Amino acid sequence: MVGNPDFLTGRGQDQAPEFQELESPEGELHLRFYIASGNEFALPATGIREVISPSPDRITPVPNVSPLLLGTLNVRGRVVWVADLGQFLGDISPLNTDRPEIPVIAVEDQDTMLGLAVDRIVGMDWLDIDEIQRPTNVPDVMEPFLRGEWAMDERADKVLLLLDQIKILQSARWVA
Repeated sequence: MVGNPDFLTGRGQDQAPEFQELESPEGELHLRFYIASGNEFALPATGIREVISPSPDRITPVPNVSPLLLGTLNVRGRVVWVADLGQFLGDISPLNTDRPEIPVIAVEDQDTMLGLAVDRIVGMDWLDIDEIQRPTNVPDVMEPFLRGEWAMDERADKVLLLLDQIKILQSARWVA
C-alpha cells in the first residue's frame, strides 16, 4: 500500500474529490464555568492543572480555617485545599455541596495548588484575547481578581469574566 504511488499523492479510487481543511482556532484556550449565583467565568487553560469532580465526602472539612475553604482533597497523594470560588469572589450564595459531585478546578502557580469549587463547568473555548475589555459593573471585592471581560451577547448584556488564577492563589483573603 505505501509503495503505491497513488497513496503518496493522495489520489485513489476512494479519495474524495475535495479536501476539507481544518480550521485553526483563534485566540487562547479557556475553561468556562458558572458559580452558584449564575455568573459565568473563564480561566486560561495554561493555568489549570486539572479538573476533577469528587464526591463531597472526599473533601475533608478542616476546623478553624477561612470560611471560604470547604476543606482538603487528596489528589494523587497531594493534599489540595478546596475553596468555594463564588464566595471568594463575593457571591452571597454558597455552593450547593448536597449533590453527587462537585466540579473542582485545580489551579497551580509554582508549587502552590488550589482547588476552586464551582457550580458547573461549561467546557473549553478559544477566546480572542484582543477582544477582552476592562471589567464593568463588577463588585469591588471581585475586581482585583479579574483580567477583563468579553461581551458575549450585547443585546442581553451578557459578559464572560476572565479570572486571574495567580492573583486568586496569592490573595490574603485565604487567611482566616
